[in-house]
Amino acid sequence: ADAGVEFVPDRGMRLNFGRLAHVHMHAERKREELHLGARAEIDGEPVTGPWLPIGDHGIYAYEQTPSGFAVTLAPTPAPLPALLGQLTGPITIPESDEEEFFGDFFPILRNTITVTAGEGIDLPKYHPPAGRLTLTYSTKDRLKLAWAFRYFEPRGVFPFGPGADRSAANKERTGRRDPQWEERMGEAIARAWPQWSDRWEFRGVEAAEFTAEILPELEKLEDLEVEVVGTRPNYTRLEGNPHIKVTAVESDRTDWFDLGFEITINGRQVPFPDLFAALSRGNKKLLLLDRSYLSLEHPAFDDLRELLTRAEDLPEWEPDRPTLSKYQVHVWEEFEDLADETVAARSWREAVAGLRDLEAIEPVPPPAALTAQLRGYQQEGFEWLAFLHRNNLGGILADDMGLGKTLQTLSLIAHARETSAPEPADPFLIIAPTSVVATWMSEAAKFLPDLRVAAVTHTRRKRKTPLAQVIAGADVVVTSYAIARLDAGEFHTAPWSGLVLDEAQFVKNPGTRLHQEISNIPAPFRLAITGTPMENSLTDLWSLMSITAPGLFASARRFREQFVRPIEKNNDSDRLRELRRLVRPFMLRRTKEHVAPELPPKQEQLLEVELSGPHRKLYDAVLQRERQKVLGLIEDLDKNRFIVFRSLTLLRMLALAPGLIDDEHTHIESAKLNTLIAHIVDIAAEGHRVLVFSQFTSFLKMAAEACAESGLSYEYLDGSTTNRARVIDSFRAGDAPVFFISLKAGGFGLTLTEADYVFVLDPWWNPAAESQAVDRTHRIGQTRNVIVYRLVATDTIEEKVMALQRKKAALFNAVVDDDAHFSRTLSAS
Repeated sequence: ADAGVEFVPDRGMRLNFGRLAHVHMHAERKREELHLGARAEIDGEPVTGPWLPIGDHGIYAYEQTPSGFAVTLAPTPAPLPALLGQLTGPITIPESDEEEFFGDFFPILRNTITVTAGEGIDLPKYHPPAGRLTLTYSTKDRLKLAWAFRYFEPRGVFPFGPGADRSAANKERTGRRDPQWEERMGEAIARAWPQWSDRWEFRGVEAAEFTAEILPELEKLEDLEVEVVGTRPNYTRLEGNPHIKVTAVESDRTDWFDLGFEITINGRQVPFPDLFAALSRGNKKLLLLDRSYLSLEHPAFDDLRELLTRAEDLPEWEPDRPTLSKYQVHVWEEFEDLADETVAARSWREAVAGLRDLEAIEPVPPPAALTAQLRGYQQEGFEWLAFLHRNNLGGILADDMGLGKTLQTLSLIAHARETSAPEPADPFLIIAPTSVVATWMSEAAKFLPDLRVAAVTHTRRKRKTPLAQVIAGADVVVTSYAIARLDAGEFHTAPWSGLVLDEAQFVKNPGTRLHQEISNIPAPFRLAITGTPMENSLTDLWSLMSITAPGLFASARRFREQFVRPIEKNNDSDRLRELRRLVRPFMLRRTKEHVAPELPPKQEQLLEVELSGPHRKLYDAVLQRERQKVLGLIEDLDKNRFIVFRSLTLLRMLALAPGLIDDEHTHIESAKLNTLIAHIVDIAAEGHRVLVFSQFTSFLKMAAEACAESGLSYEYLDGSTTNRARVIDSFRAGDAPVFFISLKAGGFGLTLTEADYVFVLDPWWNPAAESQAVDRTHRIGQTRNVIVYRLVATDTIEEKVMALQRKKAALFNAVVDDDAHFSRTLSAS
């Protein structure tokens, strides 16, 4: 009716609507018999006439009137029991059946509907049900939970919660259970244990946490019985902030330190192996053997977890015996930031102090035997080398070309001999390119005439003399990379005080036998000397550091994942800063602009050369042919890399001179060659000296011939030159104004300050190689401005090479010199 539904009574019927009806059962005694009947009230007034239920939601009462029937409809506040329809009429219970009725049926009836009693009848007292939790404790901190509802009238135990047969339990609900009470019981449990779920078994720290924190709250519930099977352990939660102490003690392995971790909470020590294992697995809590447990979600543990995860990538790192190399200063610094207390071994403190701050390095006087006067920056470099040597650390001396890296290194060797006297010391081993071995010999004789230097310039097969006999009594042994590789076995077994790698970019490829053999030469001190510690990629840097500072970085694979890809591909500035922070203590890099301001400026100019008509036509035709070939190979670039580079090289040669790729094109003039000759004729006429570099010896010879045809004398040097020293001395003496040098042969080991003009005929992929060549003349001792011309053929592959050069130069500067952004890739473009 409230919803607007119209009720239409039958003829002679009057409808009334009550607000609320209540139904109950009433028991009374008549003639010694128990009578049970249903009674109803509508709006507080007893229904005296007949009435019947309407479904389970209301009743209707009716009475006869003079004009027909009066019917009253009223809803009930709660659903009516299904059996009410059977109980509306009175039921007589004989005295002989009363005991059975009150024992078996009355509890069911009372759980279903309210029951009242007349005078002289005492209804049985109500025994409410109870919840029951059974806890079963077993070995290895295992706990099982079983939940049940326990009814006393009628008696019964009904499992609920996880593992219970709920379908069976639901069948038992009607008449035997109190769903409202059970719902209230579940709500009470959820309030005491908000995370209450279907978990019915706990192990380890979860069992401890439940027993110590959740169970006491459940035991406070008035209607819940707790039964324990087995022995209930006494678990204790450790509260408070953890106190972390990290110690470093000298290991039985040279240059390594054992780390110790002491973690205490409220004075109770937490075993580190257990903590380490839990943090590694990402656990949130940890249970100790003494049945105490702690949360691992404290911020201090978050930092420790992250640091230990990174440390797992370090060489020699073992969970049961964590160690650090002297080179891993950055890791120790992170532990210091994390720990409340640190204790380091004295040798570690000394090493770390110097590596953190170059100003902390103690001043060292130059060796007495040195005949040269060290410049200020050279003295600083010498002191840095002496510090590394004293602490058995290695590094990279990466000063710019022409700043005296050889002199600084010889000063260190002399200092090491003086400080070791009068005890005899093993010799230093210097490995250099073949063309530079003689330079080391002459420089040593010039600056340290008392130093005993032995040169190993032939393999064992040729010299017929054991290495031990050759180096006996020497202070320094100088050999080439080729001999060190071929006679690796002898160099591995000889005793060395130190290992010096000159032009160390020779060992930049870790996959070569040379790199592997050099890495295995035993020496407590290792130094790489190179003006280009990174020629092509960050992996070059890893290769050098793996020899000079083993332990600084993880494996090559991990280094690629952590640094190479994020930095070179994604310009990740955070990883770049991290890399620079790791490398800086072990690499000393000074540029001429910063330490030698008195050096005349170097002016660089790009000369763009236009190809002639026939030359352009030929180049474009070959370009289209090679482009089609290369584009078909791009999908598998690594597999076809050799073919791709062959095409690129062909185009580079064609950009120089058509005659380089086929004799039938010699009639087509080279615009670049004409430009070169025009310039050097004018320069030589003004009394200047010129260096001319090219990657291609065939083009270099063509240029030399054109120079001779113009009437200029010249000197020539490439890898096939047998009288290298005579050619160099001849140019220095001034016999020829022009010196043609292949980029590979003249990239190192030369000082040619007599020249003040440099021509680079063809750009190379590697800007560092070009810079080394140019700096043969722009170095200490130069008194005139140096002019550098780079000849680039426009609209050719050479412009692509120049673009790649700029990217690689940015990469070098970002890691070694500054924080510029960079990227490097070889792509189809």
